[in-house]
Amino acid sequence: MKGKLVRTATIHRNTKETQISVTVNLDGTGLAQVSTGIGFFDHMLESFAKHAMMDISVDTKGDLHIDMHHTVEDTGIVMGQAIKAALGDFAGIKRFGSAYVPMDETLSRACIDLANRPYLVWQVVFERPKVGDMDTELFKEWFHAFASHGGLCLHVETLYGQNTHHIIESCFKALARALRSAIEIDPRLGGGLASTKGVL
Repeated sequence: MKGKLVRTATIHRNTKETQISVTVNLDGTGLAQVSTGIGFFDHMLESFAKHAMMDISVDTKGDLHIDMHHTVEDTGIVMGQAIKAALGDFAGIKRFGSAYVPMDETLSRACIDLANRPYLVWQVVFERPKVGDMDTELFKEWFHAFASHGGLCLHVETLYGQNTHHIIESCFKALARALRSAIEIDPRLGGGLASTKGVL
């Protein structure tokens, strides 16, 4: 009898700008241990883990004395790499996922094709340049890095909303819910790939 599929990975990345370690368990319960030095960013990654039902450990030390850009972007790179590594050859997964997430006056949508052909469509506008101390423009950088290194074709759109916190959080939750669907094992595939090409 075959053992249970284990979909976990740990990735380390060390540069002159950041030192990062990320561990993911795709079949977890939403546990998160996150430390990036940026409170609001930590909160978004914890929310992502909970709604993706994915256990994550993120330890990022970045050059925050300069700004938050390297910390945020490089964390996206390593998280994407870890999820891609945990997926292996993408065999047996549903591949596609989508989710709408309302948050008070805001509604956001994320759609994913886990086809190992990275792309980001980002239709999100922020009313404010910052939330807390964090530049809102950095969220696109995280989503782009995450999609590029995770092998995701990812479309994220806020259909409407005014509150910047709500817009950002609804985008993270929509991504999490869409990814949770896309990485699910489809028993009807029998371990094969959801592709007529035979490879992703």
